[in-house]
Amino acid sequence: MQDNHTILAVFEYSTEAQVVKAKLESESIKTVLMDEKTIDSDPLISQAIGGVKLLVHNNDLEKAATIYNEIREYTKDENGNNIHCPKCNSTKILVADLQRKNIFFMLFPFFESKKLICNDCKTIFK
Repeated sequence: MQDNHTILAVFEYSTEAQVVKAKLESESIKTVLMDEKTIDSDPLISQAIGGVKLLVHNNDLEKAATIYNEIREYTKDENGNNIHCPKCNSTKILVADLQRKNIFFMLFPFFESKKLICNDCKTIFK
């Protein structure tokens, strides 16, 4: 089953995944949730197993990604205002995955500053 499906998004809790799943299914896109029941039974292991994975069929991936990008919540500043990309001025900003190449940041991750990434032009900035 997983051979012809691709992970569209990963969520910390199944309730977040259920909202997106319902929206995609209302648009006639079939979806599958992986690890939903495991995390529902013990939410503390969500990060350990990589969260609830929302899978869509490869044929529907582009349409599903478009819908997901329209409804997903983007990062805001501490005042609740939209953050703008310095390159393209988009407000579709996400928190970038941390690149822990330094052993210090692996041992003390709270010292590493948060970086942002534009979902449109993929520019990484602080």
